Amino acid sequence: MRELHPQQLASIYKNNWLKMYVPEKYGGLALTLPEILRLEEALSWCDGSTAWVVTLCSGAGWFVGFIDPRVADALFADAKLCVAGSGAMTGMAEITDDGYVLNGRWNYASGALHATAFTMNCSVSRNGCAVCAADGSPQVSTFILTREEVLVDTCWNSMGMIATGSHAFSVENLAVTNERCFTIAPGCAVLQAPLYQYPFLQLAETTLAVNLCGMAVRFIELAEAMFREKAPASDVTGVALQEAREARETLHALRTGFYEQVDQSWNALLSEHRIPDAQLLAVSAASHALVRHTRAVVNRLYPRCGLKAASTEREINRVWRNIHTAGQHALFSSG
Repeated sequence: MRELHPQQLASIYKNNWLKMYVPEKYGGLALTLPEILRLEEALSWCDGSTAWVVTLCSGAGWFVGFIDPRVADALFADAKLCVAGSGAMTGMAEITDDGYVLNGRWNYASGALHATAFTMNCSVSRNGCAVCAADGSPQVSTFILTREEVLVDTCWNSMGMIATGSHAFSVENLAVTNERCFTIAPGCAVLQAPLYQYPFLQLAETTLAVNLCGMAVRFIELAEAMFREKAPASDVTGVALQEAREARETLHALRTGFYEQVDQSWNALLSEHRIPDAQLLAVSAASHALVRHTRAVVNRLYPRCGLKAASTEREINRVWRNIHTAGQHALFSSG
């Protein structure tokens, strides 16, 4: 189908997963970050595409903490809220007397087929000249639009994460008011819950890392099953199973350390109302280490799985393709 199955969508809406970050006044779950990460990891163990859509679209729902309440009131009460978008700076926003005129195209908007709203970044200009921020760099602003205001281009044809529907979208000469523009920074939050004070970089890194981790856990399980199926008593099988056990143990140790760092950062935010820079660096390091190991373990075990693992009809092949597609995200594609 190249999109989420209706039963998957039904589970998502029934459990309100796309509103994990959304406050209760909009019908959201208002979960904590540690709760969100563990749920996303579990979903990614079940199905990578489902988890990715939930992660990216619920994550964009986190922007409710920074959006003008008048706009949020109109968009976030929707029972089927799904916010897709892109962090790429591939749009232009020309300042007008009463707002902006937007133009641009953004790729890889996961969940675009089901989105009720879209967010995007734009470089800002006035009278055709770039506007600079206080530090002299080009000013970039973030906007939120309704589904009716964007054109979705169904061009997602990757080898994995097929059902995420991570298509492109564009706008042309779209006039919007100032209320559609918002800034993602703790000091610009309009909602004061701790969740909206957590730095965006580490929030993004952790949520994507647990997706890859959950998929890796499932891959190891499926690989072990294939090793036993091939030749239960052979020496080759014994070596492969030993490698799988070692991979699982290392992954468990890394994910345990990862959650320790995340929990410490969250507790610091609750108790001290800020997270020390050293702690944030530790969270980032733990996220990247977790992702590096997921790649390493999959690449080490996959060649031992035989031709059956190359069949697109096998779950292990889908998980392999999903991991190697999700791992290309800009946050982790450099290694």
